[in-house]
Amino acid sequence: MQDILVKLKTENDLSRYALDEVKDEIAKFGSISPQFVHTLDGLRRLSGNAAQYGVNATKTVPSVLKGKRIAFLGSSVTFGYGALGESFVDYLAKRDGILAIKEAVSGTTLVDQNTFFPHDSYVARLRSIDKAAKLDAFVLQLSTNDAKKAPNLLGKISCSDQYDVKTITGAIEYILNYVRVCWHVPVFIYTNPRFDNELYAQMVNRLFELQTKWHFTIIDLYHNEEVPHGEASLYMADSIHPTRAGYQQKWLPIFEEALGRIC
Repeated sequence: MQDILVKLKTENDLSRYALDEVKDEIAKFGSISPQFVHTLDGLRRLSGNAAQYGVNATKTVPSVLKGKRIAFLGSSVTFGYGALGESFVDYLAKRDGILAIKEAVSGTTLVDQNTFFPHDSYVARLRSIDKAAKLDAFVLQLSTNDAKKAPNLLGKISCSDQYDVKTITGAIEYILNYVRVCWHVPVFIYTNPRFDNELYAQMVNRLFELQTKWHFTIIDLYHNEEVPHGEASLYMADSIHPTRAGYQQKWLPIFEEALGRIC
């Protein structure tokens, strides 16, 4: 395992923070399998994960976002699974100087259920964010992991202040209400680019229905034809996860423009 970490640091010029994140991911599961090493080595070799696209190679620029404290809640896409742990969050921190709280665990769901270990759902991990934190904005990922669930878990929009966190809609509403009560800051929910999944299409549609009730901003990558999607390419490690090139060159400008509205 030490060999792959050395290669990530030297050949891919992986940022120290991302390297620590990779180590933390390994520590969460207590051991490292040969299959994981093989997967990580395969991601490392992708052209879109070359050093030239990394956080270290990204220049800092004058930005209206500098010093803004923003919390990000999500799973593998927020973590940067296909990009060796460097996601759009890390590029925003390097290029724009945001102060990021990156709460991301790969494979987890909005729906409040345990995936790998107790309390690893979005709902549960939300409660671990310091309520006293002086946030300027909150960004939530519309999880692709929930799209693997049964269609009846989409749930319904609540007519009261009670939210069924065992459903996708209920979990989103719970999170929106929690953020409103604790921090009262602008909320942004981002979707993945289009991929072949009927339930995720329904989740995106539900997001627009919820927007009318909760008045958050949708960063809609699902309907954005300029965002790479589908098969693996320079910008995509697979149909779900961007590479470092994808985050740096395609996603970063979209998030900069959207989050710039809080200034």
